[in-house]
Amino acid sequence: MVLSRTVQSQSDVSLHSTFASRYVRTSLPRFQIPENSIPKEAAYQIINDELMLDGNPRLNLASFVTTWMEPECDKLIMAAINKNYVDMDEYPVTTELQNRCVNMIAHLFNAPLGDSDTAVGVGTVGSSEAIMLAGLAFKRRWQNKMKALGKPYDKPNIVTGANVQVCWEKFARYFEVELKEVKLSEGYYVMDPDKAMEMVDENTICVAAILGSTLNGEFEDVKKLNDLLVEKNAETGWDTPIHVDAASGGFIAPFLYPELEWDFRLPLVKSINVSGHKYGLVYAGIGWAIWRNKEDLPDELIFHINYLGADQPTFTLNFSKGSSQIIAQYYQLIRLGFEGYKNIMENCQENAMVLKEGLEKTERFNIVSKDNGVPLVAFSLKDHSEHNEFEISDMLRRFGWIVPAYTMPPDAQHITVLRVVIREDFSRTLAERLVADIVKVLHELDTLPAKISAKIEVCEEKGIVNKTELDVQRKFTDAWKKFVADKKKTNGVC
Repeated sequence: MVLSRTVQSQSDVSLHSTFASRYVRTSLPRFQIPENSIPKEAAYQIINDELMLDGNPRLNLASFVTTWMEPECDKLIMAAINKNYVDMDEYPVTTELQNRCVNMIAHLFNAPLGDSDTAVGVGTVGSSEAIMLAGLAFKRRWQNKMKALGKPYDKPNIVTGANVQVCWEKFARYFEVELKEVKLSEGYYVMDPDKAMEMVDENTICVAAILGSTLNGEFEDVKKLNDLLVEKNAETGWDTPIHVDAASGGFIAPFLYPELEWDFRLPLVKSINVSGHKYGLVYAGIGWAIWRNKEDLPDELIFHINYLGADQPTFTLNFSKGSSQIIAQYYQLIRLGFEGYKNIMENCQENAMVLKEGLEKTERFNIVSKDNGVPLVAFSLKDHSEHNEFEISDMLRRFGWIVPAYTMPPDAQHITVLRVVIREDFSRTLAERLVADIVKVLHELDTLPAKISAKIEVCEEKGIVNKTELDVQRKFTDAWKKFVADKKKTNGVC
């Protein structure tokens, strides 16, 4: 009989399996850097496992941001992930690709450029930075004008609708500009151009129009706004311009609604921002600011540096940033071309109609969004006597769907809606599946008592009677807001 003997290795053999190691038996520090190193395999596995608790980006129907790109573009992104875009002298080709993107987008927006003219614009980390830069240009031009006229220049304002994205509020607060908001009303969830004109005065640095409201995807009437402002400027002697926030709609309107006048075809439109990482079909981290011509971007806002090599002009809020998203944007522009973008936007619009029709067949929802605009479906319950939109949103997460519920801004804050954004990777099959899951949620809510409904019943037992549908909806909204706020407090979120 042959006797065999195993030799105990002096090395930590458990390191060959992360789950057999000590690193999964102890909690990692959360607020201080750990004293000791851990193997790369263990670090990867632990972080990867925790990230499994995130939602699935493809099922995140709250977001306008691209969640899928072709593998070939993924390769380009990874190959350029270590390139700092600001090193223009070291990476001249990347700089050239950005300039090509600026010119392509400027022509897409009908900028008044000759064959040999170069467009004026810049790549940003998103539309928020682009809006900050455009706002600074408007403010500086207005200040220079008021100084030349010998008038006060310390109280600038911007006129917008109450439906603007929070980045406009950030700009106003950070750069000390008054934000005049046109209030919304039930059934009209975008800026009313006539009401906007009432707010414009000599200190208005620009009127901001939204091409694709975050709330319901609707395009504001930029043409009407331009015509009214032309008349007002002629009457007053002012030269109040327009900025178009086309974060969502800038890569939609040229392909689905080419006859719609919203861009540089209108004389008072001086700058436009657009998010490349939304319907520009690039992963998060790229936006664009485009100006009508050089005169609309004051030269004193542009800095020139030479400590990275050659003289380099820069007009950004930050300095260093990655090159990957710029390269990815150029890939999409040449890969898809006008034809490809048009096909994708048409598919998105058709799938939005499939979802809308499916919701209408349930006879439980009012559709708040418009057929023309950003391909999304915003909808609200017809009957709020038992359940509300927040409960539907909460229960859909059990199926993996992330569908936001939110209240409208003033003066339509009593309206609560659910919103589904239709992106490139949201197919008809998924649209039909979502409708089926919403029907399941409605059935379950109908057969089970709801948390908020219970609160309403308690109020009624105490003599607080809801006399109207509007009263019921407001009670739902207020109770859910308090529930969400209390939940955030317990989670330690600030």
